[in-house]
Amino acid sequence: MSASDEQEFEMPNRGDDRAGLDELDDLVTGEELDAEEDLDDADDADEDEDDYPEDATEDDIDLVIACYREDSQPVAVPLELDLANDLDGLIEQLRRFPGDAGAIGMVSVANEVFVLVRVRGKRVQVFCSDALAADDWPIARDVADFLEADLPDDDSDEPYPIGDADILADAGLPDFELEAMAEDVEEDSTTLLELIANKLGFKAPFAKALASFE
Repeated sequence: MSASDEQEFEMPNRGDDRAGLDELDDLVTGEELDAEEDLDDADDADEDEDDYPEDATEDDIDLVIACYREDSQPVAVPLELDLANDLDGLIEQLRRFPGDAGAIGMVSVANEVFVLVRVRGKRVQVFCSDALAADDWPIARDVADFLEADLPDDDSDEPYPIGDADILADAGLPDFELEAMAEDVEEDSTTLLELIANKLGFKAPFAKALASFE
C-alpha cells in the first residue's frame, strides 16, 4: 500500500479528562454559594441590629427586682438598672440566688410594660406583658427572641402578652389572672408588679426594694 493510499486518522477529542476537574468545579461553586449565604446572613444580622431598640435609660427604668424565698421567708432584692436591658444578664443574676423554688425577676419600663423571669436550675420561664414593646425596649425584644416569637406587624396596635402565662401558677397566680393583669391597659406596670408581688406573698420586702428606685 502506497503512502497516498494510507487513510488519515484523527484522534478523537476526549476533552480534558484530567482527574479532579469536575470536583474542582463543584468545590468552587460551593464556595461561591457559601460566600453568598455568608453575605446574606451578614446583611440579615445588620438589619436586625439596625432595628434593635435602643437601651432604656435610667429615667425609663422603673424597677428591677428579684424575689425569692430562703428558708420559706420572702426576700426581695433591688438589682442593677442595666439588667433591664439584658435578659441573659438578668437570668445569670437570678441563678445566683438560693431560692427554695427558684428566683423571680421583675422588670418594669416606662410604666408601660413589665417582664417576669423565673429561673429554677436549668429551667427558665419568661413572660412579657406586651409584645408590641419589642419594638421599643430591649428587654421585651430579648423575651421575643428567647421565645423565638414572631415580632408584631407594624399595623398592630392592640397590646397582647407573650410567654409563659403559667410562670407563677404554682406560686398562687394562675395563668388567666396574669394574662388579665397584663391586658389591663388602664394600670401602670409598676403597680401591676406590686399587685403580683402581694399575691405571691412578697408585699413588705417588695415595697422596701421598690423604695430604693424612688
